[in-house]
Amino acid sequence: MEKDAAGVWTATSPVLPPEIYNYTFEADGDLRIDPANPYTTANLVDISNLLTVPGERPQPWEETNVPHGTLHRHTYTSGIVVGLPQNQSRYYVYTPPGYDAKAKKPYPVLYLLHGWSDSEEGWTAVGQADLIFDNLLADGKIKPMVVVMPLAYGDMSFLNSFSVWEDSAAIDRNTDLFGEALLKEILPRVESEYHVSKDRNDRAIAGLSMGGLESVEVGLSHPGEFGWIGGFSSAVHNLDYKRKLAGVEPKTANLHLLWIACGTEDSLIDPNRKLVKFLKSRDMPVTQIETPGFHAWMVWRDNLVHFAPLLFQQR
Repeated sequence: MEKDAAGVWTATSPVLPPEIYNYTFEADGDLRIDPANPYTTANLVDISNLLTVPGERPQPWEETNVPHGTLHRHTYTSGIVVGLPQNQSRYYVYTPPGYDAKAKKPYPVLYLLHGWSDSEEGWTAVGQADLIFDNLLADGKIKPMVVVMPLAYGDMSFLNSFSVWEDSAAIDRNTDLFGEALLKEILPRVESEYHVSKDRNDRAIAGLSMGGLESVEVGLSHPGEFGWIGGFSSAVHNLDYKRKLAGVEPKTANLHLLWIACGTEDSLIDPNRKLVKFLKSRDMPVTQIETPGFHAWMVWRDNLVHFAPLLFQQR
């Protein structure tokens, strides 16, 4: 930034493609948010401002004049997740426009997981997932589905430092405990509160970064629960395939879709390529997606826009 004669600091960016951008200010080595911009990320570790650059036409993640679904916020007492204040955990549920709790056929359901440092609000507050589903539904590109977005930690101390990602035991503990909470606490609650199918063929799991690791590991380790799996920039750099995914094989997995995506400038691109190579060595059918981009919401919003239309189409 440059300081003018009046003491005002300014900077001009290059022309930016239509997107939602994160930014912060750095002053004297300290990161600071913009006090004039109320739009910020929903994050448990750090915070930044959000800026939407519009295009000539609305983007898939922007609010448009279409029927809108409803976001429902739930709080429940967890007996599994460690470190929650008063053991209170949370999840959001998106129900599509026209949701009918008495419909003849139950709705398919997607469990959509956030990344490390995010909360259960990440996919809606920053990822705009509810608006993406609204717009895709209005365009006839996806099947009406219920989407569940939980707080995706098994041990809240996993948030203490980014260095935890070098601790394989801590990663395994967090993933294992969350998987148990998802299957034993969240999934039964959702199925009792909403008109969703209990058939694994109508149940998908997907997520970004930490949530991608959880989706891949929990999904492949529990083939009776999920028929569709998606990993977006999955944090699989320390995943012990031979131990955690030892039993993976096509017949048992019986998946309709295994979708592994990552940005080509992401530091996790090589680990994701190794994951795909491992899965193919087990003859697992894998849809491998690589797009330009870093470890950022720009990639993950785009992933969701292209992943969601593939779900439940064979049902």
